[in-house]
Amino acid sequence: MPRNRIYFLLLLCLLPICLYAQNEKRDTIAVEEHKKVITAIGGGIIDLKDELVHTVRDTGRKIRKEVKDFNAIDTTYISPNLYNLAFMLEHSTWYEHYRLGNNNGSQSQKIGFSPTLGTKLGVYFGWRWIFLGYSFDVEDLFGGNKNKPKKKEMSLNIYSSKFGIDLYYRKTGSDFKLRSYSGFDLNESYRDMHFDGLQSSIKGLNTYWIFNHRKFSYPAAYSQSTNQRKSAGSFMLGFSYSQHKISFDHNKLPEAMRAQLSSSLQFNKIKYSDYSLGFGYGYNWVFAKNWVSNLSLLPGIGYKKSKIDDKDFKNEHWTKDINFDLITRAGIVYNNAKYFMGASVVLHTYDYRKPNLAVTNSFGTLRIYAGFNFWKKKQYRE
Repeated sequence: MPRNRIYFLLLLCLLPICLYAQNEKRDTIAVEEHKKVITAIGGGIIDLKDELVHTVRDTGRKIRKEVKDFNAIDTTYISPNLYNLAFMLEHSTWYEHYRLGNNNGSQSQKIGFSPTLGTKLGVYFGWRWIFLGYSFDVEDLFGGNKNKPKKKEMSLNIYSSKFGIDLYYRKTGSDFKLRSYSGFDLNESYRDMHFDGLQSSIKGLNTYWIFNHRKFSYPAAYSQSTNQRKSAGSFMLGFSYSQHKISFDHNKLPEAMRAQLSSSLQFNKIKYSDYSLGFGYGYNWVFAKNWVSNLSLLPGIGYKKSKIDDKDFKNEHWTKDINFDLITRAGIVYNNAKYFMGASVVLHTYDYRKPNLAVTNSFGTLRIYAGFNFWKKKQYRE
């Protein structure tokens, strides 16, 4: 066989072996590169996981620090709350009053309405700053008048050392009575006459900041979550927002009053929003061991945007839409850390004034309560 043919046959035999070896080399390189990529990705995931865990822990520490700062107190003046939870029974009484009037100088007229005082019993559970619960009408419990107009009230109160928040909603029934009036020439008295031509609702929030929070404790007076040991006071800064709806049917007034009623009081509905900024002062007086009484006043300047009979009411200048509001709180508490009892009054007053029309509406609640704390915090357990 010629030599060149032998070389050709050998080349054909060796070619698959060379190709196989080359493929094996490429596969080995690919596997090594793949391993490097997997290792790099795995390392990146581990680094990312470590960084995420560090971020979460750091954020948790910052949140705990902020919460601790919000409840920082001077223990010479205030004893901290030793427990996580609280149980409380409460008896509450509602108060409401609406005064309608015009601004016609010597011919001014005023009419005052308020319903019969309503009483409720409530059961509440508290967790540190927050109290939540349910209350029901006493007359409903003992089978009172089923046709009585229903009132609604809901509230959420949060009290910490530095700040407080009140969220509330109230809707009246139609069981008002004509309590007072002036500017009418009448031959007989209509005081305490039943009047079902007035209905109202209000919803809103109050927030306030306590400057001397290390020595002055609002929670000691209104949520029983701390104890005031030495008397102290503080200035407060507050902001409130509320929406008011008042429906008035003047045709249900006595005929003698309707005949003399000013045209400015012959409206059907008033709806207004109130934005108020207030500055006031509160004081806790420790007059005996485990006893504290509080009085605080938070007057505010309110800007009111309103509609009368579904029409926007706009003054010539925005300064005429500024009126005064007032939030008053008073309370007395006995608290030995485990058991507590007390009473408190919270009164809101809103003043609405337009040319030839003035409305002052006030509402408040008297609370009498007793309860106990339980589930002691870990750091205070023996």
